[in-house]
Amino acid sequence: MKRTFTRLLQTAALALTCAAGAHAQTYQQVWADEFNGTAVNTSNWVFETGGGGWGNNEKQYYQAANTTVANGELVITARKQSVGGMPYTSSRLKTQGLKQFTYGKMEARIKVPLGQGLWPAFWMLGSNISTVSWPRCGEIDIMEQVNADSRCYGTVHWDSNGHAQYGGNVAMSANTYHVYSIEWTPSYIRWFVDGAKYNEINIANGVGGTEEFQKPFFFLLNLAVAGDWPGQTVDESKLPASMNVDYVRVYQLTSTPPATSSVTLQAEAANVNNGMVVEACSDAGGGQDMGYIDAGDYLVWNNVNFPTSGSYLIEYRVASGASGGTISSDLNAGSIQFGNTAIPGTGGWQNWTTVSKTVNVNAGTYNFGVYAQTGGYNLNWVRITKQGANRALATADAEAKVVATVYPNPVRDRLTLDAAPEFLGGEVSILSLDGRTVWRGTHRGESVDVSALRPGLYTLVLTAKDQPKLVSRFSKE
Repeated sequence: MKRTFTRLLQTAALALTCAAGAHAQTYQQVWADEFNGTAVNTSNWVFETGGGGWGNNEKQYYQAANTTVANGELVITARKQSVGGMPYTSSRLKTQGLKQFTYGKMEARIKVPLGQGLWPAFWMLGSNISTVSWPRCGEIDIMEQVNADSRCYGTVHWDSNGHAQYGGNVAMSANTYHVYSIEWTPSYIRWFVDGAKYNEINIANGVGGTEEFQKPFFFLLNLAVAGDWPGQTVDESKLPASMNVDYVRVYQLTSTPPATSSVTLQAEAANVNNGMVVEACSDAGGGQDMGYIDAGDYLVWNNVNFPTSGSYLIEYRVASGASGGTISSDLNAGSIQFGNTAIPGTGGWQNWTTVSKTVNVNAGTYNFGVYAQTGGYNLNWVRITKQGANRALATADAEAKVVATVYPNPVRDRLTLDAAPEFLGGEVSILSLDGRTVWRGTHRGESVDVSALRPGLYTLVLTAKDQPKLVSRFSKE
């Protein structure tokens, strides 16, 4: 939703740049709501309710009663109805706390109403809004329309020493369904209507203060009535007016190591970067690497596919102007861990060498992560190669540890630990990145209150008599 702003940033600094894609990457659907039920799916959406103008001098009162789900659609209806001191009612839904995403192709098929004072929107906000507020959380408007104008507006808002925004728009046919989408990567955000691109912004390396767009975002759907952008005049002859949503879908890039080849994951193209800094790279092929790595920093590439079960060689392209360090890799936020790999000093921060580890992986698609057990090195890329069926593991500790499942992950208030009955009565410890025990208790099959923990990455360890140690990593929002 467009808001009153103090600074408009539309400069050549936001001109397009192209980033090299990872090998063999295709979009794969990772989440969707097709609205095939008879009510809003509360595991996906929560209603925001109330009046007060919503920061834009809007004139509607948001309530759940204005939303229905039927015939494969979610329908938000704006009505002339006085509630809570406001002359109109409508609905606003969000996935905050339920579904959040970093990067991908986000799309929805929607039919919007036209009329003076109407303001439908399909948009996203940064999941950290409750801690950093707007606009520092970032905002991605995938679709906005105002009044009787059939143009679609796509915009981003962020903080760059004050509110900044950048956007574009495109004309389209009225009173019909359109597919509104963005393609969001670490380097750019592109806007589309019915598959045709009409806007793009460069966000590589936080150019123009755009660091906000390298973090998780959640969805919003709403139909506002009046406000700073459409104005305060409402054509009540157009009411009731409905915004019809056929579906909302999310796709993310999947990297598939070919059966006889490998996939190279460029460090700067990771879907999640916690703590590392992108810098110019003089290794073969040039490009960029990740530097200034400290203990506890990590990268995650989403949806990396291991096509068959068996042995895989994981290679790390590294350089160290110090004495080296230690790196590890894992799947799905630490639920499967592959052990540590030592990195030697190489005599310079751009003197590159390759270290490796062979691991066993069951076939499947995972979020693949690397974790800095200690710092003191740069990382250019990670390469994953399928090995011969009879090849043994390079080291015994490369096998995945037995793990506990924790959810939700990330977590805000209560963390549930799912482990076999043999672990009931075992000791649960939660460790911070520096190895300190920040919580200790007994596993009784109940959720754990972690609301007092500071945001960050933690390791949960469960031990029980005559049982293997269970380990899982989780993120606290």
